[in-house]
Amino acid sequence: MDLADYKCSIEKLHRRLNIPESYAKDYALPLHIEEQDLVKIGFDIYNRPQFMFSRVVSQWVEMRESARQDKIDLRIVSAFRSPEYQASIVRRKLDKGLKLEEILRVSAAPGYSEHHTGCALDLTTTGVEALSENFDQTKAFTWLQHNGEQYGFKLSYPRNLKSKIAYEPWHWACLPTATQ
Repeated sequence: MDLADYKCSIEKLHRRLNIPESYAKDYALPLHIEEQDLVKIGFDIYNRPQFMFSRVVSQWVEMRESARQDKIDLRIVSAFRSPEYQASIVRRKLDKGLKLEEILRVSAAPGYSEHHTGCALDLTTTGVEALSENFDQTKAFTWLQHNGEQYGFKLSYPRNLKSKIAYEPWHWACLPTATQ
């Protein structure tokens, strides 16, 4: 699918979900193209298969192994998500009665989630509820803050971000290294 077709499909998803045309500007988020070159990286905490962009898998594996050596358990909550899957998340929350504005503070609109790139991971660790701000009180979060960058991972949504996206201490993304 070329870029024009991709943008058109994202616009259709947004219309179906009543996401305003000004979303990208309002939330200060770039459009993320859906990655096709994906590799299975195992299972998440719910035993669902998870995938990442092939060029970043080694960064994740190296980071997870280094954390293990430091007695830190990094567990995947979510990795790659297609725009359609992202739309289903928004729909489920709307069906539960949540307001769209509330949903878009914690879930990027389809087409604007870093998860589409295959380079983003929602992480947790033993003893903390998944997707909870309390993750920032764990040794795993502290370890990520001190070591994540070494593997190309960064916290995407820190506190006081200019975007309207809420603080997400569990959401870490990386870029492929130049050598890959």
